[in-house]
Amino acid sequence: MIDVIIADDQQMVRSGLRSLLQEDPEITVVAEVADGAAAVEAVRALQPDVVLMDIRMPVLDGLSATRELARRGDAARILVLTTFDLDEYVFDALHAGASGFLLKDSTAEDLVNAVKVLSAGNALLDPVVTGRVIDAFVTAPRRPAASNVAARLTDRERQVLELLARGLSNAEIARRLHITDATTKTHVSNILSKLRLRDRVQAVIWAYEHGLIPPPTPGN
Repeated sequence: MIDVIIADDQQMVRSGLRSLLQEDPEITVVAEVADGAAAVEAVRALQPDVVLMDIRMPVLDGLSATRELARRGDAARILVLTTFDLDEYVFDALHAGASGFLLKDSTAEDLVNAVKVLSAGNALLDPVVTGRVIDAFVTAPRRPAASNVAARLTDRERQVLELLARGLSNAEIARRLHITDATTKTHVSNILSKLRLRDRVQAVIWAYEHGLIPPPTPGN
């Protein structure tokens, strides 16, 4: 069973999300909260698998709540709910420790799938806005290249990391490199382990921030 907490300041939104999620027998909504501070406390008390986190909330906003949960090392995975005009907040949320984001107008099927993806320990980037978020990474200030860390990666792992950072799924990476899905998954796992990162979202951030992956050229 997947335990979920919904954090959104609009009661109607919370009720709608609960109804959609509980249509799936594998998901249980264990709490609804209306602000980020309550979300942090609920996670501490209930230890859910996934938190649906709105950005704009009173008392403590979703970014600050996500940052606090990441700082404490809580195991709950954060799925940020966003709209097109909140891309800059998505960038900050991923930086803060969120494992993925989803548009608020996504289908019920997409929402349920996102919760299951995160609960399985994976990360999720909505393909509709992944490119725009990557653009934010590209224009952000770069950190010094961590050459001693990057040197731990094999040539194949660097190839996989570059494609991962471009927003490709494991299946797409496998097709591009003519390897199996299982081999791709192993490469991704090795990359995360060697770079000491939690998930593929953090790998994307790391790759761009440290200049390991060159910015995409126009048209790519």
